Amino acid sequence: MTQATLTISSKNYSSWSLRGWLLCKMAGLDFAESPVDLSDAGARQELLLLTPSVLVPRLTHGKVEVWDTLAIAEYLNETFPKAGLYPVDKVARAQCRSVSGEMHSGFYNLRSALPMNLKARHEKFKIFSGARPDVERVKAIWLECLATHGGPFLFGAAPTVADAMYAPVCTRFRTYSVPLETRLAAYVETILGWAPMQEWTEGALAEPDEIVELEVEF
Repeated sequence: MTQATLTISSKNYSSWSLRGWLLCKMAGLDFAESPVDLSDAGARQELLLLTPSVLVPRLTHGKVEVWDTLAIAEYLNETFPKAGLYPVDKVARAQCRSVSGEMHSGFYNLRSALPMNLKARHEKFKIFSGARPDVERVKAIWLECLATHGGPFLFGAAPTVADAMYAPVCTRFRTYSVPLETRLAAYVETILGWAPMQEWTEGALAEPDEIVELEVEF
């Protein structure tokens, strides 16, 4: 059996590691986690610069090494075509790739203003004006996908790459008490109650309470 390892950083703070980890779980890949030392400069870069273009998460599968979250998604889709990482329908599949790519390359203000922190709760958090268009765009994407495909996940009854890409946003919306209409709140609960998300969250809660390099001015 081909050995697989996924290199990740903080489960509490690292949205890109979460995305890669969820994709591996969805694909049914048997893999070992390899956490990086959080004092490592590369790990801090991945967390502080909020970029998908560094080497964490990194999937090692036999002789193959894949980094960048969407590259991991495409590799897993090719390797495990029956896992259903993308919708079967061509039109839905194109939409799934589009909204996943939009998250991958955009929403910088949202990520900066509402950093992922699964342990935190801010009941009266004020979102600065620059991040509000990002929040509204996420809501619009979710509403369109749920209305078109019926939920409870973005593309129907089963999770896809899009759900892995937006799962960290669901945690952010909970952490910062972002107001959501009923259908969007239900989607957030679907993601947060999803078994892989609960497993990841348990790991996040078990991490040390503070990483000095990640103190954020809100």
